[in-house]
Parts: sequence; C-alpha cells; structure tokens
Amino acid sequence: MRRTSFDSWPCSIARTVDILGDGWTLLVLREIFYGESRFDGFTDSLGIARNTLTDRLRRLENAGLLQRRPYQSEPLRHEYLLTDKGRDFFGVLAAINAWGDRWLTDGTGVPVVMHHTACDHDAQAEVVCSSCGEPLHHQDVVVRTGPGYPARLLDSPDVRARFAPGVHPRRENT
Repeated sequence: MRRTSFDSWPCSIARTVDILGDGWTLLVLREIFYGESRFDGFTDSLGIARNTLTDRLRRLENAGLLQRRPYQSEPLRHEYLLTDKGRDFFGVLAAINAWGDRWLTDGTGVPVVMHHTACDHDAQAEVVCSSCGEPLHHQDVVVRTGPGYPARLLDSPDVRARFAPGVHPRRENT
C-alpha cells in the first residue's frame, strides 16, 4: 500500500509529517542527538531492521537533515551527521520529550533528564512566543493564512471560514 504524501499541502505540520511522521524516523534523530552516528550503532540501540534504517536514513538525508560522511574505506562505511536543518529539529524532540514526561510516566520519574549546561540546571522544553517570550498555549492562538498559502485556495468557502479573522479553532475544555 502506498502512503499518502503531504509534501505539497499548504501546511508546515503536514509537510514535516511527510518527512518525519513515523516513529523510527524520530527515534533515529533521537539517537543522533544522543551522540550515535553509525549504522551499526543505530541497529544496536534501536533494534531496527536494516532495511527500515536504510530507508529512514535516506529519507533524512534527502530532506537535508543529515549528511553522510565516510569514516572507513575498506569496507566503505559512513557516519550520519546533522546539518543545520537537522540540528534545528532538536526543539521539536525536546518538546515531545517534555510532553511525554508530563503525560506518559509510570510514576517512577522521567526516564531521561535534559540538563542545560549553560545554566547547569535540569530543564524541560517549553514553547514560547518568539515576540514576547510568554508561554504559547492553544487557547491564546488564532491561525490565519500566511504569504505561502496557495492563492488558488483562498477563495474556497471552507478556507475562508477556517481562517476568518478572530476565529478560534474548535476547542474543548479551554
């Protein structure tokens, strides 16, 4: 069965999911942030099938998040290194980790602690407004079309209703 591609949708979340929207891809990136860079290291730490790992590494490389660099010539072996685009994904993984720490712990405590070396404190990711620095909560945000939204879709009644000025998405328990 062929998977649906979201790469041309007018939505950054959909486009990101198109590249990173499966568990193995996120776990490969997690391992890279933890310091792993070699194919055999990924298979050992994740228990991932070699063909699945090959596919995910290729997808991340093609998307520009990783670059391959040879570290051995006989036989040829590569390590996988983050690009600027890949390093920029750290905040997303940190936010996923913080959500999991809040909602998915079994009562024994968080499984992994992120320690911020700049201030020498344990830390959790928090999404904040890039303008005022206040925490960003769904009830305080409205969405609207941006300059990259396809002009051909702007006249659709569904799009106009969805992104009308001052309209909040449907919310429960706000």
